Amino acid sequence: MSNADTVVVLDFETTGLSPGAGDRAIEIGAVRIEEGTVTARFQELMNPGQRISGFIESYTGITNAMLARARPCSEVMGDFADFIGDFNLVAHNAGFDKRFLDSEFARISKSYSGQFACSMLAARRIFQDAPNHQLGTLVRHMRIPVEGSFHRALYDSEMTAKLWLAMVENIKQRSAQSAIEFRLIQKLARIPKHSVVRFLEQS
Repeated sequence: MSNADTVVVLDFETTGLSPGAGDRAIEIGAVRIEEGTVTARFQELMNPGQRISGFIESYTGITNAMLARARPCSEVMGDFADFIGDFNLVAHNAGFDKRFLDSEFARISKSYSGQFACSMLAARRIFQDAPNHQLGTLVRHMRIPVEGSFHRALYDSEMTAKLWLAMVENIKQRSAQSAIEFRLIQKLARIPKHSVVRFLEQS
């Protein structure tokens, strides 16, 4: 059994929205959680070999000058492959981060064996009364303590990790289970919202 409280939570900052259009990763941040406790962190800027726009500079606070001093993507992502190991993976809006992870790993012939789960899709089922399901909104909705600023990779992954563990605890209480499997949250993220209560009662 692979428990939901043992995962790597990750977040990318990027040059744009689509690796298929040539966009690249410029920062990776991640936290490793083992049995509900953060045991390691990974954060590094990476030089994508291209300049970033003024919009991305202002959005992330990452500048072209900072990236010029950073190691190339290939080196950073090689180290990140070791950090991931065989852990399952979590990201907020995971489709976005998975595309960039897959693209950057493909460039260096790396892969990973873990499964992905999306904390945003899960939150839409678990916290249906939230105003919206953006990371910052959910953190405020759950009254998770905030220090720092969003749109930097390590900070966003730290906040996502706290949100993820809050969801695991919520599912434990609603399903009366002492341990929550990772695949249960994957399933939960795909079911209709009106079916959530019955799904958790029967899990």
